[in-house]
Amino acid sequence: MTEREPRWLDDGEMRAWRNYVVGASMLGDRLHRELQERHGVSLADYEVLVRLSERRGRRMRMSQLADDVASSKSRVSHQVARMEREGLLRRRECPEDGRGVFAELTDKGMAVLEGSAPTHVEGVREHMIDLLSREEQEVLAKVFDRVIAHLRGVDG
Repeated sequence: MTEREPRWLDDGEMRAWRNYVVGASMLGDRLHRELQERHGVSLADYEVLVRLSERRGRRMRMSQLADDVASSKSRVSHQVARMEREGLLRRRECPEDGRGVFAELTDKGMAVLEGSAPTHVEGVREHMIDLLSREEQEVLAKVFDRVIAHLRGVDG
């Protein structure tokens, strides 16, 4: 079997890729730092709190939570265990399925979310949304809808 030559990126493709990598990293770091400094909550924990708050009963299966925050089940399990020790959420067995486990937002977790949400949304607006036109926001959303659908399809 012969190896094919890679389809190297041209200058425009390389610029798009590198700007995405650096920009996404810088944005995530900034949003994390603002939440951590003002509220003592990480960006990853904030995302878990948000996902749970949006669900009926403020709970969801651990496997779905991992998918929603684009993390491994193992990593989310450790994160949820730590957040449970902090009183932000609790794990509950699924009544319909003895093997399933729910993560459930506590009142303390909801209070942390409500206290930190204004900081987060201000950061998202200042560092990204308000820098884009409505048309650019729509293009960005469509691009990442496509990337997410592709990667979910590849991962099965």
